[in-house]
Amino acid sequence: MGDLKIIDLYYDDHKTNKTSFLNNTRSSLNISTDIKKVETSFEWLDLMEDTVKYIDNIFRNPNRFIINEEEIVKVELARRVTVESIRHLAKHTNMIQKIEDNGDVKPSKILNINKDESYDTYENRLIYTLVNNMANFVELKKKTLVNGSSYKDIKKAEYHAKSKVGKEQISMEFYYTSSLIDKEEEQGELSIEERVKRLEDDIKMLQSEETYKLLHKAHVAKVIPPIKKTNVILKNTNFQYAMKLWDYLQAHTDDDTKIVKSKKDYEDNGILKEYINNTFLMDYVAMNTLSNVKSKEDKDRAVEEITDNLIQRIVELNTDLDMEQLKKKIGDKIAITRFKREASLSEIENVFSTSIKAYLERIENIDLG
Repeated sequence: MGDLKIIDLYYDDHKTNKTSFLNNTRSSLNISTDIKKVETSFEWLDLMEDTVKYIDNIFRNPNRFIINEEEIVKVELARRVTVESIRHLAKHTNMIQKIEDNGDVKPSKILNINKDESYDTYENRLIYTLVNNMANFVELKKKTLVNGSSYKDIKKAEYHAKSKVGKEQISMEFYYTSSLIDKEEEQGELSIEERVKRLEDDIKMLQSEETYKLLHKAHVAKVIPPIKKTNVILKNTNFQYAMKLWDYLQAHTDDDTKIVKSKKDYEDNGILKEYINNTFLMDYVAMNTLSNVKSKEDKDRAVEEITDNLIQRIVELNTDLDMEQLKKKIGDKIAITRFKREASLSEIENVFSTSIKAYLERIENIDLG
C-alpha cells in the first residue's frame, strides 16, 4: 500500500494548467461570524457570604455609651436621688424649701438624672451603613446578573467557484459551519441565583437585628469616606473583615461584568479567499490523479514548487522571523515528521509480523488427515 503524499496531489502534467486554473477562477466567499465573550467575577458574592457572620457578631455585641439627661423637677417627681443630685442641691440652696430642727433638708426641687444607653456610635453607624450598601449592591447586580463567564464563537462560510482549463469546466461549492460554546461551570451545590437569594435572606436577617433596628429608628447619619481609624476598627477582628468588604464595595461601584460582542456578515476578498481558491485548485489536482501518471522528475519539480510556496506562506505570516529562526522551525518540523513516520512504520511492521506468525501457527496445527 503506497503512501498518500501531498506531492502526488499537487502535481500536474502541465504546469501551465495550474496557472490557467487560478487565472480563470471566479469565486465568491461569504463569511458570517458571531462572537460573544462574557467575563464576570463573583468575588463580591464570595466576600459578602464570608463577611455576614462577622457583621452579625458586631450587631450582637455592639458598642454603646451612657447618656445622662439632666432636668430640674419637683422633688415628688424625682425618680431617684443620686450623689450628683445632692451636690447640685448644695450649690443651689435656693431650691431648699426648709431645714428641719433635726437637720433634715427638705428641697422643693431637685436635679433628676436619667441614664440611658445609646447605640449611636461611629463604629455602629459604619456597620449600619455597610449593611445598607450590601443591599444596594446586590440589587444592582441582580439587574445585570449573569451566571458566569462564557465564550461563543460561531462561524459560517459559503463558497462558490468556477474555473476553466482548456476545454475543461470545473466548479465547486461548499458550506462551512463551526460552533464553539464554552461556559464556565458553576462550582458548588448551589447556583448563582440560589446563592444570591440566600445572601439576600442573610442581609434581611442582619436588618432584623435589634441594633440595626434601633439605629434605623433613630435615623442615624450614614458614614461616608474617609473612614476614621478608631481603635475598635483597627484592632477588632470582626471589624477587620467588615472593612475588607467596605473597601471592596467602594472600589467596585460600577458593574464590572465585561461583555464583548462582534457580529459580522461580509464578502471576503482577502487572503482567506486566496487560501480557499488554492484548496479549490488542490481538489482539482486531486481529481486529475485519476488519469495522470507522474514521473520522478515531475515529482521532484512539484516538491520544489510546493516547498517554495510553503516557505513563502510562512514568511508572509511571520514577517519578524529571521533566517536562523526560519531554518530552525523547518528543521524541527522535518525531524518530528520523520520520527513519527518511522515510528508508525515500525509499529505497523510489528503488528503484521505478529499476525502472520499467529496465522502460520494455526495452519501448522490443522489436522488434514
